[in-house]
Amino acid sequence: MTTPQKTSARTIDGAALLNEVEGFHRRFNAFPSEAAYVAVTLWDAHAHLLDCFDSTPRLAFLSPEPGSGKSRALEIVETLVPQPMVAVNASAAALFRAVSGADGRPTILFDEIDTVFGPKAGENEELRGFLNAGHRRSGVTYRCVGDGANQSVQAFPSYCAVAVAGLGSLPDTILTRSVIIRMRRRAPNEKVEPFRQRIHEKQGHALRDRLAAWAEQARPMVDGVFPEMPEGVTDRPADVWEPLLAVADAIGGTWPQRARAACAELVSAARVDDKGSLGIRLLTDLRDHVFNGIDRLPTVAILDRLHSLEESPWADYYGKPLDARRLARLLREYVTADNTPIVTRNIKNGQSVLKGYYAEDLWDAWQRYCPPPSGSPLLPLPDSQDAD
Repeated sequence: MTTPQKTSARTIDGAALLNEVEGFHRRFNAFPSEAAYVAVTLWDAHAHLLDCFDSTPRLAFLSPEPGSGKSRALEIVETLVPQPMVAVNASAAALFRAVSGADGRPTILFDEIDTVFGPKAGENEELRGFLNAGHRRSGVTYRCVGDGANQSVQAFPSYCAVAVAGLGSLPDTILTRSVIIRMRRRAPNEKVEPFRQRIHEKQGHALRDRLAAWAEQARPMVDGVFPEMPEGVTDRPADVWEPLLAVADAIGGTWPQRARAACAELVSAARVDDKGSLGIRLLTDLRDHVFNGIDRLPTVAILDRLHSLEESPWADYYGKPLDARRLARLLREYVTADNTPIVTRNIKNGQSVLKGYYAEDLWDAWQRYCPPPSGSPLLPLPDSQDAD
């Protein structure tokens, strides 16, 4: 980890400085959009002002294939942020001790994050818990310290800036706390400079030191400020973008407008990519592709329709097709409008009776959890007196 050197006390033009930081990224990184350059540049600056915010967004460089510039993006970020700590396969214990150590709060840069959370890596719940807790200023990790009967519970602060890079995706709980940059391989017409560490690292560090000096001057303009959010950006996305917009407002120039345009674009893109939890995916598929106006269906018919959906996980659910028992287990997590678990009911089919599900039992869950169907709003919940 390196410590920024002090710069002169003269007033620093924040807008001009951030233009230079953005230009530094553009020399070596081929980001997928203008919004990505804006978001990453603001993230670099926000890392110098963490104590002014209630939360810090994770910055996630993700791509479907290797060779998409993720590690290079992290390498450039490393030159610009305070106390960079490159973590590859670092344990949660090592990270939370580093964050609460005497050397100062690091900016954690986690490359190859797919080796931690990928399909062959297991759940790594301890590390996921650390990354989630450290998103909030009040986040702590509790551990027992001491020997034998003399152990006591100690709270380790977890709040720190984290940028990650990896293949594929991340656990939902981390994705929702992240500014997501979907990297891709450079096209033949997309040119960047080769990054030579011995030459260009010093240039990045010079910008980092100026960012640190600007941050000290900007602190009164940022501390405790809650910026106006673009329309429709609320809840967790607002938590993610608040620090970046606060930095943009303190910088001035064109940055407040560019920041809000980038926020709206990247939040919208994240919503399109977000298929929600497995339960929400099931509810949405039931609404849009299985029931689709039908008031009741036997379980066997529901499973047959789910298995036939080409872009769904139901035909290969943990190695085998979703069955009636696992369908029931997933749906029991949700409740009807009467606040009772969604369970099978009898459905008469000629002279026989089959177990199945009624659309009216699913209506409340559809209304509360599923995104609106494309092109049409959700229908209102049926009146109780109209239910069969």
